[in-house]
Formats: sequence, C-alpha cells, structure tokens
Amino acid sequence: MENSKNDYIPVLLGSDFNAYGMARSFYKMTGKKVKAFAEKELAPTRFTKIVDLELIPGFSEDPVFFETMKKIAKRYENRSEKVILLGMGDGYAELISKHKEELSKTFICPYVDYDLLRQLNNKERFYKICDEFDLPYPKTRIITKDEYESSEEIEEPFGYPVALKPANSVEWLDIHFEGRKKAFRIQSRAEFDEIVGKIYDNGYTSDLILQDFVPGDDSNMRVLNAYVDQYHHVKMMCLGHPLLEDVAPSAIGNYVAILPEYNSTIYKTIQDFLEKINFTGYANFDLKYDSRDKTYKLFEINLRQGRSSFFVTLNGYNLAQWVVQDYVSEDLKNKPTVYANRSEDTHQLWLGVPIRVFKKYARDNRDKLTALQLIKQKRYGMTAFDKKDMNPKRFALLTWMNHNYAKNFDRYFEENKG
Repeated sequence: MENSKNDYIPVLLGSDFNAYGMARSFYKMTGKKVKAFAEKELAPTRFTKIVDLELIPGFSEDPVFFETMKKIAKRYENRSEKVILLGMGDGYAELISKHKEELSKTFICPYVDYDLLRQLNNKERFYKICDEFDLPYPKTRIITKDEYESSEEIEEPFGYPVALKPANSVEWLDIHFEGRKKAFRIQSRAEFDEIVGKIYDNGYTSDLILQDFVPGDDSNMRVLNAYVDQYHHVKMMCLGHPLLEDVAPSAIGNYVAILPEYNSTIYKTIQDFLEKINFTGYANFDLKYDSRDKTYKLFEINLRQGRSSFFVTLNGYNLAQWVVQDYVSEDLKNKPTVYANRSEDTHQLWLGVPIRVFKKYARDNRDKLTALQLIKQKRYGMTAFDKKDMNPKRFALLTWMNHNYAKNFDRYFEENKG
C-alpha cells in the first residue's frame, strides 16, 4: 500500500466479526489500532490490540446516534487527516446514510443517499428493482400485517418447503420470541400459520417475504463483495463460494466456510446493475444457484461488508484499501476494475468454524475436497483468529466460541439444514 500511514483515520461503528475483520484489514495497512464505537461489546473485538472500542448506551438508534456522532465529529474536525466512517451492520449503515449530509462535513461517508438505501435494504423494494433490471430472484409473495389481521386465510402459492424472512432486516433486530430465526424454512401449512402468527404477535409491523425454496444445500450459495468508487464505477469484485452456513436460529444464512471463486457472468451482471443505479461504497450480495433453470437467483444486497467478508482480504484484495485509494490517495479512478480470484494458485479458504466442524457437516462434494486440500496445505484463515493479535484471554474466548459452534451444529444441524 503506497499511502502514508498518517494521512487517514478509519472510524468503525460496530463491534462484531465485520468490525474486527475491517479493523484487521486496516491494521494490515497501517500497523495502528483502529477506533470503533458501538452500543455493546461483542466477543470478536474483546481482548484485542487492534481495536480501540468505545461503548455508548443507545448508540444504535436515533436520537442518541446522531447526537453522539455530532460530539464525536468535534474530536476530528481539526485533524489534518481524512476520517473514514464505516458502519459494520445494517443499522449503522442506514444511520450514516440518513445523516450523510451532516456527517460528511467531518467524515468520508462512502454510502448511497438515504432514498436509494431505503429501496435497496428492504427486500420487497429490492425485488422490484430486480424486476426493472431483469435480475433473477426466487418466486416471491409479499405478506402484510393487515393481511394477517384480516379474517381471510393467507394464500400460500408455493409447494413446501418455502422460505420466509422479514422484509425489514433492521426492524427484525428488535423482535424476539421463542423460535425466532434470521430466516425460516417452513415444511407445512400448520408451521407456516404458527410462525407468521408469532412474528406479528410479537411486535413486527413490516412485510414478510414468502419465497419458493430454491433447492440444494449450502454449497449452491454464492456471495459477492464489491467496492464502487465515488464516481459510481465498480473497482473491485470478489466472489465467494460458501460450502457451509451457520445453523443456529439467530444466525441462519451466515456463511462459515467460503472458497474463492471466479465467474465472469456473475461479475458482469452485478457490475452492470451497480453502475446503472449509481451505487457507491461497499456492497455484499447473496445468490443461490437454481438447477431448475440454471440461473443464480439474487436473495439480497447488503450496503456494507458482510460478517464473512474478511475472505476478500484473506485472498489478497484488502477490503480497506479501496476506500483509501478512492478518497485519500484519490488514484482509484484511473485504475481498472479488479475481478478477483482468477488464479487458483493463490486461493485461500475462509473458515468461520473449527476445521473439525467443517469436515463433519459440509456436504461431501468436489468443492469440499478442494477445501480440504487447502487446509492440508495451510492455505486457510479465520477472521478473528490472528496469531499476531493473541493473548491468553483472547485465546480462551475464541476457543470457547468455537466450542459453542460445535455444540450448535450438533444441536441444530438436522433441524435447520438436514
């Protein structure tokens, strides 16, 4: 990295795996601890030398967020360095976009305007945009709260199993009940009625997304990370091939094993889309291959890096460098788009669970054999396990986390993935 270590300051909002992965990416470039603010302290950013975390009660929502950010801005307003502000979760990304005009007086805020963000981060509105640009996605039916509260039975037009998930992922964070999941795979009409009832009876008000279930196991998934510069040109695309997803109810859909992959068709499709909608900043897409019509169906776009996005840095495309080259050195504009993972000789497997869990639960196929070969060659890595950032407390914490992963897979795999 050619940029001076002193000409920019990253500021992260969040304390999760995404925050640690992004901090680790910046630390690889500067060797300096990264400042982060969050409402709660989460395990990935505890006992670390690379994250300076400051906790603020109520920080994840307005008005506390905006009032606090105005105070934080005063700390940086007279600094000569450029200050890069990045949200690590959907909520923080939305809040930065919402207050982008005011925050941009002090911070670099690489986010789309709030109106576009509201269209993209709501799955229902995102699918309407997919229709406009002829992007394939699973057959979908929208369920509203008014429909649930009426006396009519909700029509369910797809055969079982079906997928059910909230349209509003930010509101969903505040909804809690026994059996709550990030997304549901439903096997019967009785189960459908029960789950929809629990969702709305426990305070959720937005729409639900009911979808035809795309057949196939986790290895049919794909995840794409992209960076789009301030001039709305895609500058980096890195495709991943998940082989295993988390099975815990609150984490279903989170990838825990990713092989790098190159696919020029996917790259072109997503690049055209992002540039046509005048996107800017980081984007993260979830797709699934549908063997019935041989297409990759889009599930959603996240307007931020994902919790597994460190796989991009791991494979040599440091996540942090793009925003620095875009806004600090300002030389990204003249560089060609990077389409990652063309050479298999440099591929690294990303893991979010212990190797023993991957070996036991990932579906046996050719890609798993490739992953096992990379493990044998020591060509793998994990977001939170960094030998250069390890001490007895952190090692004990991460070991305990891995122990819990193993327990969760033993407990929930058959129910949620079997």
